[in-house]
Amino acid sequence: MNKLRLAELRLRVVAPLALVLLLALATTAAAQRASAAPHRPIIVFMTDFGTVDDAVPICKGVMLGIAPDARIVDLTHQVTPFSIADGARFLYGTTPYYPAGTVFVVVVDPTVGTSRKAVVVKSKRGQYFVLPDNGLMTMVLDRDGLEGAREITNRSWMIGSGISSTFHGRDIFSPVGAHLAAGANWTHVGPERKQLVRLSLTPARAENGGITGQVFALDGPFGNLITNVSGEEFLKLGYVHGEKVHIKLGDNDMLLPFVRTFGDVPVGEPLIFIDSRGRFSLAVNQRNFAQIYHIKPPVALFIARK
Repeated sequence: MNKLRLAELRLRVVAPLALVLLLALATTAAAQRASAAPHRPIIVFMTDFGTVDDAVPICKGVMLGIAPDARIVDLTHQVTPFSIADGARFLYGTTPYYPAGTVFVVVVDPTVGTSRKAVVVKSKRGQYFVLPDNGLMTMVLDRDGLEGAREITNRSWMIGSGISSTFHGRDIFSPVGAHLAAGANWTHVGPERKQLVRLSLTPARAENGGITGQVFALDGPFGNLITNVSGEEFLKLGYVHGEKVHIKLGDNDMLLPFVRTFGDVPVGEPLIFIDSRGRFSLAVNQRNFAQIYHIKPPVALFIARK
């Protein structure tokens, strides 16, 4: 009887220890498998193609045919057609959230097939950009710095026996981006390019009477106005939430409340707020500011000092 009780006691002690050991081994094995899993490269894809036809999936098919393990993230394919400034703005807003080594493939290319150059650009953040040299990189490089740039001339990185004069997204940018994502040495894409095309951006200017700036874009379907005036510069004028701000928007003089968020004013009422990117912005609560006030960027803006 004593032997039976001793055996039961040993079982009660040993079983939990064995279970803990098994769980520890399983956790260690899972961690080792995770650390040994191959890194999946990231391609962020942006165009002004829209999504009503097959242009975007064709480009993705080209990328996956070369880099089948790549994760392709759609930034947007609804860039305002031909708007290099909008493309530059979206790149500027998105790139900080992706790691070094990410490949951005961008096709906003109103002069496709002309003498404009196709390039690969590397920023000092370690990100790669495959795109036309037309100013798309202006805002990103002003913030992140330029590591280097190369013209795309290596035909072995392109597809097709003949390059289309109107679909470089398929024939040049997509395959080059995929080669980079697959681990190819970016310096093999072509010769170094010393200078890149820049957009001519008008900075906001502080004056004695206030700030002169510009509405340069709209916030998607909502019609909020995006300006080149930073929230930090606006706050230097002395305003606090709840106060009215005198602005001149184009030819219109307006007195609008500065609030924290849209719901701080009644539905249908205009407002001023600092948007999620830290910019001075204008909106109408649950309505479209641009449509109501007939705003089409670029539009001059003046914000009076308090």
